[in-house]
Amino acid sequence: MDKLTPEQRSKCMSRVRSKDTKPEMIVRRLLHSRGYRYRLHDRRLPGKPDLTFARRRKVVFVHGCFWHMHEGCKRAGIPKSRIGFWKLKLENNRTRDQLNIARLAEMGWRVLVVWECELRDVEAVAKKLEDFLRS
Repeated sequence: MDKLTPEQRSKCMSRVRSKDTKPEMIVRRLLHSRGYRYRLHDRRLPGKPDLTFARRRKVVFVHGCFWHMHEGCKRAGIPKSRIGFWKLKLENNRTRDQLNIARLAEMGWRVLVVWECELRDVEAVAKKLEDFLRS
């Protein structure tokens, strides 16, 4: 049972952002401080990648573990209320992500996904990003 009224839940959910999230900002600052420049949320590409490195033909998605159902992550559970709604919504997000990654690959783009939970070790993420961008 949800502890919030429908109005309170609606207000809470309306504050969930799709851009400029805390994990995304951490990745952006990390890359910018290392001299990398990028475009944000390029609408011309499938899935509007969070970061686009056009000359390198590479994109980075910064995914929240809950919203994108990160397998094996404790943050990726299904809420206990409205299970049918949430299961369908989150599975659709995952399917859409897979489709967008496949479409980007067909277009010749390389894709890296950084998960929210990975950002607990910022140096490991920095190395992962640098390795991806240098390859």
